[in-house]
Amino acid sequence: MKLSKLMIAAAVVAAGASSVATSAFAQAKEQFFPLLSYRTGPYAPNGVPWANGKQDYIKMINARDGGINGVKLTFEECETGYATDRGVECYERLKSKPGVSLFDPQATGITFALTEKAPVDKIPLMTLGYGLSVAQDGQAFKWNFPYMGSYWTGADILIQHIGKTAGGMDKLKGKKIALVYHDSPFGKEPIPLLQERAKMHGFELQMLPVTAPGVEQKATWLQVRQSRPDYVLLWGWGVMNSTALKEAQATGYPRDKMYGVWWAGAEPDVRDVGDGAKGYHALALNGYGTQSKVIQDILKNVHDKGQGTGPKEEVGSVLYTRGVIIQMLAVEAVRRAQERFGKGKVMTGEQVRWGMENLALDQKKLDALGFKDLMRPLSTSCADHMGSTWARVHTWDGKKFNFSSDWYQADEQILKPMVKAGADKYLADKKMTRRDAADCQS
Repeated sequence: MKLSKLMIAAAVVAAGASSVATSAFAQAKEQFFPLLSYRTGPYAPNGVPWANGKQDYIKMINARDGGINGVKLTFEECETGYATDRGVECYERLKSKPGVSLFDPQATGITFALTEKAPVDKIPLMTLGYGLSVAQDGQAFKWNFPYMGSYWTGADILIQHIGKTAGGMDKLKGKKIALVYHDSPFGKEPIPLLQERAKMHGFELQMLPVTAPGVEQKATWLQVRQSRPDYVLLWGWGVMNSTALKEAQATGYPRDKMYGVWWAGAEPDVRDVGDGAKGYHALALNGYGTQSKVIQDILKNVHDKGQGTGPKEEVGSVLYTRGVIIQMLAVEAVRRAQERFGKGKVMTGEQVRWGMENLALDQKKLDALGFKDLMRPLSTSCADHMGSTWARVHTWDGKKFNFSSDWYQADEQILKPMVKAGADKYLADKKMTRRDAADCQS
């Protein structure tokens, strides 16, 4: 029996429609994670392990668990070079992908640029350990989540630690503390908190900006040599950090009087300096090493199968582990959203935002996820989008970092009024109002 041309054409159309439907269904079953990264330029030594940790965690969840309740995870990287304009371009290109979850801009400048875009597009921003400090106030910043700490909490903890090592906070009176900082939104962010602490304790704050990317610092360290501060805080990123340590060594400034933010306290910052950085201290936002269950699971399910994103010896390093933590929090936000909006379903950006705002990861949950000793418990709410304000200090011994303090918690008595005042100013400038109780439930 012969088919007419019309019947054949109809069959082809039907097959095509079926194919499109299948394709759409396949897409609908995938949760997409856009990954902004920088594998090129002066920030690449730090950006690469961070990006690799995020990718490997996604691969591990797919390989070990089959995704999140059956929903497969997909991702696409977009290279920003740490440049704000390129970061915005990446965001615009990736935001419309099916199943998009959230963005981790990986730069404070990009975060500033996206903060007004996220509410319009209804896609949350996770800025773990960076971004706008005032975004801790979730009633003002519905779409921003500075998980685990901001530059205000980091600066506060460093001053607490320096005061403790000096024999008490009263011993800071009359001291001089220099801030050597990346001359960008990232580097300027801790200044209000340090100024507040300087007023409280009577120390002099000297501010020394370094032009990005920070390969030229001779003039800065000549100023340090002339003013002879009692302590130097290093607010650097990428090549700026190792350059600062080399210049400190060249000008004879003691490295054991230097304290870096958690973005200036990883292996790429000190490896090339070696013994020249011995005694240097930095904040540690997370644990590291290969002993934890999650890292062992990544090695087993990803690297041992030849599917690792980067070199195996990088797995478990400081920034790699931070990338893993970031991606775990993103995955758990999706899982939390599924508990409310439907297990086994792909979550929208709005639904993921609710999951981010309602995370409750206690120690038992962290242990079950394989993150024992890698981070403190984290619990968020409408009022608190940070969830945890703890950090430790670790010190470089010439070959490796060793923890040199217990956990500190940022002083909420100082932070809360500053965060509220900053958030209120932001709302007033934008002619916006605080979220009400009903919005907090949405």
